[in-house]
Amino acid sequence: MGIEIERKFLVTGDGWRGQASMQTRFSQGYLSREPARTVRVRIAGDAAFLTIKGATQGATRAEFEYGIPLADAGQLLALCDGPVVEKIRHLCPHEGMTWEVDEFLGANAGLVVAEIELVAEGQVFARPGWLGAEVTGDARYVNANLAVNPFTHWGAARS
Repeated sequence: MGIEIERKFLVTGDGWRGQASMQTRFSQGYLSREPARTVRVRIAGDAAFLTIKGATQGATRAEFEYGIPLADAGQLLALCDGPVVEKIRHLCPHEGMTWEVDEFLGANAGLVVAEIELVAEGQVFARPGWLGAEVTGDARYVNANLAVNPFTHWGAARS
């Protein structure tokens, strides 16, 4: 079984930009946004993927990802439930780990989050200085939810 163990944090300031080694534009939509199973279609640069994720337990969930033809991904995005989420992902190496910093666009503009994938929930990792509050357990920051409740609509409820 594929497993994803991921922690997510808000990003403060622009200090991460000096560490970014690569960037890719993402367009992603959801064929299913059920909490027990999320089915995502993603175009990442010139590649495309279909991803199935299970329910999250702590920072862990089942994840299965498969490459699909780019043309198929474009057609599947048109079938998605809710708007497409657009973002630019920056890879930021820091003390032997790679952080994925997502800079959201469109209706989620202004939101920047950093994710780190771990091999165990209790794994220790160095926190870069630009890392803000942890939002791993906050459902508002789940990409499937950002599709239908975008960051720019949160108003005073932003943290």
